[in-house]
Amino acid sequence: MVSGQVQGVFFRDSCRVLAQENSVNGWVRNLPDGTVEAVFEGPPAGVAQLLRWSHHGPEGAVVEHVSQHEETPEGLTSFEVR
Repeated sequence: MVSGQVQGVFFRDSCRVLAQENSVNGWVRNLPDGTVEAVFEGPPAGVAQLLRWSHHGPEGAVVEHVSQHEETPEGLTSFEVR
C-alpha cells in the first residue's frame, strides 16, 4: 500500500512500465481512500526494484508511506492496471 499524493500522477502506468521492464507480473490499482495498492510477483531482483521505486514513485508523486507484506504467489502471468 502506498500513500501520499499518488493518484493523478501516472503512478499506476509508470508502475506497469517498470514491472514489464523487470519481468514482474501482478497488478496495481487506486483505492477510494487515495492510496495505491499493488501486487508484485517475479524474479527477486525485479520485485526489489519495484519496491524501491514505490518509495518515491514517478515524477509528481509525493510518497508518504509504503507498507508491504509477503503473500503466497498467485501465479500471475502479466501485469495489469486495475
